[in-house]
Amino acid sequence: MLALQKQDAAAGVALVDVAEPPAPGQGEVLIEVVAAGICGSDLHIDDWAQGYEFLTPFLPVTLGHEFSGRVVAAGPGVHESAVGKRVVVRPSISCGVCIDCREGDPDECLHRRALGLHRPGAFAPRLLAPWNYCLPLPDSLDLELAALVEPLTISQHAVEDGEVKTGDRVLVFGPGTIGQGAAALARLAGAAEIVVVGYGDKERFEVLGRMGFSRLIDLADPGAAQQLEELAGDGFDVVIEAAGANSALASALRLTRVRGKIVAVGIHSRNIDVDVNLLVRKRLQLRGSYRASQAIWEKCIRILAQSPNEFAPMITHRLPLNEAPEGFRLGKQKTASKVILLPGLGAQS
Repeated sequence: MLALQKQDAAAGVALVDVAEPPAPGQGEVLIEVVAAGICGSDLHIDDWAQGYEFLTPFLPVTLGHEFSGRVVAAGPGVHESAVGKRVVVRPSISCGVCIDCREGDPDECLHRRALGLHRPGAFAPRLLAPWNYCLPLPDSLDLELAALVEPLTISQHAVEDGEVKTGDRVLVFGPGTIGQGAAALARLAGAAEIVVVGYGDKERFEVLGRMGFSRLIDLADPGAAQQLEELAGDGFDVVIEAAGANSALASALRLTRVRGKIVAVGIHSRNIDVDVNLLVRKRLQLRGSYRASQAIWEKCIRILAQSPNEFAPMITHRLPLNEAPEGFRLGKQKTASKVILLPGLGAQS
């Protein structure tokens, strides 16, 4: 079967012919992938950006960790009723033996192994996954839209870490998938004002416009920085940094109100200097947000099923698997918002 793989510890990914997965083992299911989203981390892995060297011992590996599909076979220990279920999968799988796992806190596992990073992922027609990491989907939820669940859990986690509440003024740096999701989920949490900031992001701002957002600041435009300062006034209650840009975090310290909260969710390619004096004197709270709990996954499934039109504009491109390189190109050029690959199409090598 055709798969998109990271094969070497160097720039590039490749469409290759790989063997079908083996029969499901104990506690596993075989999933037929319906839709799989290209994540920003997939683009970084393609570029072999700093911080992804940890993948080297696991290469070659099939990428893809944002996906939905159907269970087509069940291994020992999984009830036969699992077959036919429509599911999304929590891709980060705990080891079961470290101290956190033994103490009943697998979300803090020290030795996680992720689908699409350490073990075969969803940029292929079929993959194996532990059944206890699969979450069933309501019949009403479109499977292509369900591929947004994983990134929305990151956005929802950031909104919850920021404790966004009714009446808050929220600033989001980064108009990509995580930033779009954070804006939409902050609105559902009751935020009174939401401003989204980007740089050279015309197409992604158009998506946010279709999602109903109007306070969009493109810092590539003349006068935009001054406009942002004026909008900030005395400062935003919550700032979500989803851009992974060093300048965004520095600006967040300045634009957050006294005792406000900054949530860092973007992944940065290098370390940065932070104005600690500003952090101290404004008594700001700087919080990191990373990986969501099962409860947040379940919440995002409910939200997406109840309000699909809030999030549908985020998907801008749908491509067969054999056109994955074009999807990566669109993502890197920021022409696309979320690119969904359909492994059932173009899946034959």
